[in-house]
Amino acid sequence: MSRLNNLQAPTASISRAQREARNGHRGTVILLTGLPAAGKSTLAQALHAELFERGVQSVVLDGDGLRVGLNRDLGFADSDRQENIRRASEVAALLVENGHIVILAMIAPLLELRELFATRLGEDYREVWCSASLAVCERRDPKGHYARARRGDLAGFTGVSAPYEPPPSAALVLDTGAQSVEACLDRLLTWLGECAVLPKG
Repeated sequence: MSRLNNLQAPTASISRAQREARNGHRGTVILLTGLPAAGKSTLAQALHAELFERGVQSVVLDGDGLRVGLNRDLGFADSDRQENIRRASEVAALLVENGHIVILAMIAPLLELRELFATRLGEDYREVWCSASLAVCERRDPKGHYARARRGDLAGFTGVSAPYEPPPSAALVLDTGAQSVEACLDRLLTWLGECAVLPKG
């Protein structure tokens, strides 16, 4: 048996239940998925700011942020995309065990990639689809990536030269293409109360 197989996670001195009781809310993981420029990061930061104002323990794990830090060694091959999700799910699992609401803002374009989150995180995982059309996202194009992909300068770009598979059974669908950030945030907060993640009222 290798040395790695002998490793065991240490027992926590403070339980998740204790942390959640002190925080006054459950820990959970919310994936905001959608096309590039669908509004995932904007909504994630708006939710994070509102939760902070309410004294809720939350953290944003943004796909772009992970790719310039923890996952900077990864490209966009299928195996790299899977490893990108695997690492994000492990970080999310650590944070939710510590009683945080983890807001994942990641494209996670394929059903099989999002299934990795679901498998690792189980009942703590909730999927929110930021549903903006390709046309709307291309009009926004804040980083110029769609234009580059259309010119052929950016290979494997989701929505242009790589597929995005919409979630068939997302826990919540937000029309981020037509609705304001404020309207989407309000619906998201109401939904978190309905899910008993946040106290109602």
